[in-house]
This record gives sequence, structure tokens and C-alpha cells, in this order.
Amino acid sequence: MGVRGGYPGAMTVPPADERPPYLRAADELRADIARGRYKVGDQLPGAPELEKRFGVAPMTLRNAMRVLREEGLIYAVQGRGTFVRQTPKQAQGAGPEAGGEMVQVPAADLERLMTLLESQQEQIQQALQRIDALEERQSGKPRR
Repeated sequence: MGVRGGYPGAMTVPPADERPPYLRAADELRADIARGRYKVGDQLPGAPELEKRFGVAPMTLRNAMRVLREEGLIYAVQGRGTFVRQTPKQAQGAGPEAGGEMVQVPAADLERLMTLLESQQEQIQQALQRIDALEERQSGKPRR
């Protein structure tokens, strides 16, 4: 088995493993989460540390993180970092058909998202009112 990057705990890659590096990195991180190295709510190490650990380029690491985000295992908060959302075992039964939750979001993030959505909803309503007013002026009769 080869070791990449010379980093203690670096990803070990069997010589016959022909998977792309981003999938190998995603698998290693998924295994770390499953083993409890990173628990739900924990922040993952920063990109430079993970790039060094896996011996990969920044784009390769971003692709690995995308895979884990799409699986629902991690989420990113701009300016704060990447956090564990759930374990692989939790993700397997997390769909609505299994009665599980679709997304787990910290309360502070949920409040921020709700405020943002409410603001956008107001902007949409204002835009619709402006459209109505313009159409009324053009046609000479109320739209609604």
C-alpha cells in the first residue's frame, strides 16, 4: 500500500485502486465520519490540511466535498467551514419515505435562512406589483 503526501494518517491507496482521487478522498472522509473520527456537528479540518492529507489539488478536494454534500453527510457555512450533518448510516434512512428528516440545520443558520427567504419574498411581491402597474398602464385595465 502506498501513502500519499507523507502526512501522518495520510490516505493509503491500494496500488490497484483506479478510482479518481476525489472519490478516494470522499471515501476516506466518509469512513472517518462512520468511525466517529468526526461526529455530527463537528467541523472538518480546513481545505489546506485535507489537501495535504490526501495529496490532492484544491479542485480535487472540492469534488470530494461535493460528493459528501450530495450524500447529505456534510454542509458548508460560508466563512465558517464545513460541518458533519449526519453519519452514513443516518443518511441511508433519512429520506421522507423512511420518515426521516430531509435536512438538519443549526437553529442560527435556519433563522438566517428564514430572514433571507422572507426578504426575497418581499422583493418578489414588490416586483409583481410593479409588473401589475406597468401592465395596467399599457392596457388601460387592471390585470387582477
